[in-house]
Amino acid sequence: MSANKIKTGFETLRWRDGRLEMIDQRALPSEVNYLPYTSAAETAAGIRDMVVRGAPAIGCAAAYGIALEALQLRKHSAEEFNAGLEAAFATLAASRPTAVNLFWALERMREHWQSAAAAAPATIAFRLLAAAQAIHKADIAANRRMGEFGAALLADGARVLTHCNAGALATAGHGTALGVIRSAVEAGKSISVFADETRPFLQGARLTAWELMEDDIAVTLIADNAAAFLMSRGEIDAVIVGADRIAANGDVANKIGTYGVAVVAHRHGIPFYVAAPLSTIDAGIASGADIPIEERNASEVTGYGNLRWAPAGVNVRNPVFDVTPAELVTAIITERGVIHAPDASKLRSHLAA
Repeated sequence: MSANKIKTGFETLRWRDGRLEMIDQRALPSEVNYLPYTSAAETAAGIRDMVVRGAPAIGCAAAYGIALEALQLRKHSAEEFNAGLEAAFATLAASRPTAVNLFWALERMREHWQSAAAAAPATIAFRLLAAAQAIHKADIAANRRMGEFGAALLADGARVLTHCNAGALATAGHGTALGVIRSAVEAGKSISVFADETRPFLQGARLTAWELMEDDIAVTLIADNAAAFLMSRGEIDAVIVGADRIAANGDVANKIGTYGVAVVAHRHGIPFYVAAPLSTIDAGIASGADIPIEERNASEVTGYGNLRWAPAGVNVRNPVFDVTPAELVTAIITERGVIHAPDASKLRSHLAA
């Protein structure tokens, strides 16, 4: 049985009329708004303020941020152009610390800059724009390949749990974890999804549920602390999540709460899959213990929007990622294939293939 290709009816980020536009993920699902960006500083603010989130999408946005700054500086002297571009790289690199795709994309953009260093600023600027657009296009292609590899792991009728949002909204399109689900549905499989709400920023409730409903894929929203109960009742067949950084040994940093899901899945013999592009694998980080974990504002925990439910002055910890040890990961799915029971040796071979 086969199905039509799913065409997601929105774009996470797009190049329009000489500027970057990004869907404001803070307003979803109530409103679908696109915000314009014309400089590296504006783009960095959009990343920092969660207009755009998800490691691959952050990387694409950062690449466009460099291109935007270069276009603004293209009529300046070479000296002013180079100084301004260096400042743009620093500004974007400081926007968020955990998602390695941000730094991967900036490094690719720096390589393009250096390869054209002898050219006039205007020439470099348009080459950087082309490079950002290529990164954008390549991410969608990688997600498609990832989806095909991952879809083969899901049985027809599978009930899949996902945590946070690793869909089209977290990437340039199609998605990583949700890309696997979309590809399985496109292959004609009947797949249903349980979406953890994902406290404290509610990416599962606001974004994943919205994405899947937009594509008519069966989704049921659950509280984060209901996942273990459903696993114990045999109502979940597989878990698929994305990743913000994967260490050289296969340890996975992802949205806070992922580790707990992996532990419970292991307890109940449920496969735990991670879908992430090769750019998420950080071969320079030996293990998850070395991955920097971002902590965000306490207000994300004490309430949401204009509503506050915690007492004033209460102490708050708000780490937004945790690390799942490689031994709890059944397989990592990349655009190059599937790494079963990942470890340092397997990741090295996979990256070298």
